Amino acid sequence: MTPLHVKMNVPLVAPQLGEAEIEGVVRVLRSGQLAQGPEVAAFESEFALQVGVAHAVAVNSGTAAVHCALAALGVGEGDEVVTTPFTFAATATPVLMQRARVKFVDIDPRTFNADVDQLAGAVTARTKAVLGVDLFGLPFDRTGADALRARGVAVLEDACQAIGAARDGVPAGSGCDAAAFSFYATKNVTTGEGGMLTTDRDDVAAAARRFRQHGQGERYEYLSLGYNYRLTDVLAAVGRVQLGRLSALTAARRATAAFYDAELADLDGVTTPLVPPGVEHAYHQYSIVVDETLTRNGLDRDGLRAALAAAGVGTGIYYPTPLHRNPLFAAFSDGAFPVAEATARRILALPVHPAVTEEMREHVVAALRDALASGGGGNR
Repeated sequence: MTPLHVKMNVPLVAPQLGEAEIEGVVRVLRSGQLAQGPEVAAFESEFALQVGVAHAVAVNSGTAAVHCALAALGVGEGDEVVTTPFTFAATATPVLMQRARVKFVDIDPRTFNADVDQLAGAVTARTKAVLGVDLFGLPFDRTGADALRARGVAVLEDACQAIGAARDGVPAGSGCDAAAFSFYATKNVTTGEGGMLTTDRDDVAAAARRFRQHGQGERYEYLSLGYNYRLTDVLAAVGRVQLGRLSALTAARRATAAFYDAELADLDGVTTPLVPPGVEHAYHQYSIVVDETLTRNGLDRDGLRAALAAAGVGTGIYYPTPLHRNPLFAAFSDGAFPVAEATARRILALPVHPAVTEEMREHVVAALRDALASGGGGNR
């Protein structure tokens, strides 16, 4: 292990961009075709092949991808969409954009994803769709998805953090009526900003393509309400290079996660991420849960975070406040969600990006162990 007196900075995130991405951007700039064009079309084809679906529709954000999916499936005013409150706001805000209602269910404390039994149990006659979230890169449990479809309920997947992940051999982004991916700057595949909708349904793909282009059918033929959600060729060129590096980038994340799993397994009060049987985790984030009632020195999450910062280790809290506790969503909360709330108080993300070296991850573990062994009662 690296001695803690050695000065080291381990950032929480570090986008992996190199000369190939730069060359791709320059190629597009020299071509003169900057808006949606042949690079976007190529990116869509390559992405569909990667995920194993018939269609991929490129858009300018993960939020837009979720919005396109909901609109393409006909979610509208008076409808209800069931999802989790323990996620980024962009999972739920597109539901409100469609003038529908969000209905939350609590999460599984080990996977951080929506509790599968509660998800199915929350469905009512008003439910138009269930929106599962692959939080931190762990695909949600699709048990009961076929039964929901038989009841006329669409099954959507927020796979924005899960490119490269799989469950029971099924890649994240396939097997549902539609799925959404994000290429934000810190995502496992990045274009800076960008997103992708994936589906095997011809009707969903056609509707999504109209929706991202002002609702157009033929040029200047407006069939329905739509938006300018297009991705540019400049960003698509970056995405194509990133997609080609996905296997190596994912392997690096998994190696660091495996190291943390082994080195932190015996720490009292620290729970490492669960990977259920049959799951291939993408590790967009590696989030531990810190229980101050079980740590040997009573240190809580915030105290541990401060100690790690002092040691040069960047950390993050995803997410500090469940959505139902935010004013925007308070009207859609049907009660308390105690597991989500307890998790939000105790969760802490450690650096797991591909640039984390062996020396860096040893430093992270040493700093964490030192903090939990030292005196002090945390910030309770």
